Amino acid sequence: MDVLEAISTRRSVRIFKSEPVGGDLVERLLTAAMEAPSAGNEAPWHFVVVTEKRLLEKIPYINPNAPMAKRAPLGILVCADLLLEKFPGNWVLDCAAAAQNILLAARGLGLGAVWTGVYPEKSRMDGFRSLFGLPENIMPHTYIPVGWPASNPKAQDRFNRERIHKNAWQGEWP
Repeated sequence: MDVLEAISTRRSVRIFKSEPVGGDLVERLLTAAMEAPSAGNEAPWHFVVVTEKRLLEKIPYINPNAPMAKRAPLGILVCADLLLEKFPGNWVLDCAAAAQNILLAARGLGLGAVWTGVYPEKSRMDGFRSLFGLPENIMPHTYIPVGWPASNPKAQDRFNRERIHKNAWQGEWP
């Protein structure tokens, strides 16, 4: 699958088969994440790979928007190390780019995944900090449940010309 196909067919997958995701595939997801662009090439990210059922089952209590996490065989918590920041505040963008790469790589590998927000919700951040013993300088950003999709949601055409402005706000795209 080429990158444009992965982008256009990627969908949030919330229902997973129970089969585990092999370590080689997890490493490929994390390799893709670490290839993301970052401000000043600071690459501030760290990743917590979650496979233990007892931990996966606790995620929905921390993040109410992640009920699917307890049924996914894998979760990836995308974090930033503030001590690695060269440009304060850009860790949020850097981690978002890494998370998107995970989602696209998952699609390309035949896996399903869904982005669930952690930052900037303080209660969620505190919950993930506590559950995984994150040091104070580590900021949890996004939690991504990953697994083999139980079904493949249909791709939708999301292109919208009305959202494109050429040369000025009122400029119309051809």
